[in-house]
Amino acid sequence: MSRLNGKRAEAEEQGLKINVAILGAGGIAKSMANTLVEMAADPRYSSLVEPYAVAARDADRAADFAQKYGFDVSYGSYDELLADPKVDLVYIATPHALHAEQGIACLKAGKNILVEKSFTANTSQAQELLGVAKETGLLCTEAIWTRYMPSRGLVADIIKSGEIGEVQAATANLCYPTTHKSRMTDPEMAGGALLDVGVYPLNFFDMALGADTSERKISDISTSMVPYKTGVDATDSIALHYDDGVMATATASMMCASDRSGAIWGTKGYMVCQNINNIEGIDFYGLDHKLTRHVDVPAQLTGYEYEVASAVNAILDGKTECAEMPHADTLRIMKLMDQIRDKWGLKYPFE
Repeated sequence: MSRLNGKRAEAEEQGLKINVAILGAGGIAKSMANTLVEMAADPRYSSLVEPYAVAARDADRAADFAQKYGFDVSYGSYDELLADPKVDLVYIATPHALHAEQGIACLKAGKNILVEKSFTANTSQAQELLGVAKETGLLCTEAIWTRYMPSRGLVADIIKSGEIGEVQAATANLCYPTTHKSRMTDPEMAGGALLDVGVYPLNFFDMALGADTSERKISDISTSMVPYKTGVDATDSIALHYDDGVMATATASMMCASDRSGAIWGTKGYMVCQNINNIEGIDFYGLDHKLTRHVDVPAQLTGYEYEVASAVNAILDGKTECAEMPHADTLRIMKLMDQIRDKWGLKYPFE
């Protein structure tokens, strides 16, 4: 068990912070490192978080990373990080295919984990990882940042208010040209558009149309995809049919750029969310298609601070999951993505 699980009073009395370590030193790890440094300097978070360690497969790379961001410790292997008793929370920033194995290793070593999306490569891996989390009694949560952002509550509250009337349909897209990244095109690394960018429109719908605002359930899925030359999905089109007649359509691609917008259409008007990957603002339109108002979202450090703060507070309170992304929600999205891949007849070699 980590030093501070369920020990908020002790931590506050002794001025102890949650030591956060990053497993991996790639692009998303750098974003998290910058976030931790900013949190440590911000009075809202400085008493909670300590940027502590980084581990990479190359010792020099890890040392350079630690020096750049001011981390106390660097390790040239993941096993060394797991052996450090001062590590309280590990942010797993490696490719999807490694999340389950590394997450299980962290939990068995007594480390709480914040696992970058996609949580795992498939549902069976997710179930295995969550099973170990239950056995250890440690925090295990998925780091899909949109689930933790204040914009989530804004969208849900607006829909519940009835401002746009009864929701009838929605659309969302997220596309980035990323085929130059080997993990994106490699089946062994669970590459492809769905797990990397497609997961965001699906989460957008899950929050805006599902658990946050109603009890509607998905009754059917229509989908197609264009494969990349390596066999992974390159561009995806997904239509979710709900049991009350609402339909949501998503587009995701690693071949091109898109406007990243999400729109929810109702009987009185519609709302457009600018950039579903990190909502920048929300515009409202009436039946005449004229802009009626604009809503800004709260200022943020990087956007990743919300998931870190949630994880840290959960650890101090002795919780095993975060309210913003409970295990049931993670499993629901993983099962949905498995259903979509099954319709494509897509199986990765390691499955």
